[in-house]
Amino acid sequence: MTIEFEPWPSIARLYRDMVITEKIDGTNAAIAIQKLDEEEQPPDNLVAEVKDETEVFDTYYGVVAQSRKRIITVRDDNFGFAKWVQANAEALFHTLGEGRHFGEWWGSGIQRGYDLPKGEKRFSLFNTPRWRDTDLSGVPGLGMVPELYVGEFSVAKIETLKEDLLFNGSAASPGFLNPEGVVIYHTASRTAYKSTYDDCDHGEGGKTWTS
Repeated sequence: MTIEFEPWPSIARLYRDMVITEKIDGTNAAIAIQKLDEEEQPPDNLVAEVKDETEVFDTYYGVVAQSRKRIITVRDDNFGFAKWVQANAEALFHTLGEGRHFGEWWGSGIQRGYDLPKGEKRFSLFNTPRWRDTDLSGVPGLGMVPELYVGEFSVAKIETLKEDLLFNGSAASPGFLNPEGVVIYHTASRTAYKSTYDDCDHGEGGKTWTS
């Protein structure tokens, strides 16, 4: 038996940049866009296939919708997210490109609802540094979670922004006066933390922020 060497991981410095965004109370969702192998049968859980017209040879991409815990389809949906992805698959492919893109599906009939008109729902992407320079307007209902602050880590800044959000209401849905809280992404540790108004902050760890 050989005991392998395992180093202590490097420790990120606390006072580095952070990104604070509004935490929206909807349902976690993601869009996966992946190139299909022409020699294999397409997966049966796709909501759409999209042809890449920029390629000389026929190249297709599969589009999949998922909730927090499972792949979803139009027949086994989660608040209509798979149906929305299917209806906008080509525009989503051209806007977001290949990859797995996480965000919050929110609006009418989902959790707080945010006073959106009956039936209106939106998909707000996480990881705002990746998307802030991307034109998302080509897809109806697509956007980012509101970016409230980018700068050096500061607990005081977090609390000030929470107070401002609580007093002035949601940035995602102006006029809605019952926001959930904020998400703090610490760039050096590449980890996201949430802070809400429900006194549940203590004893909860961070989450690595992907896509």
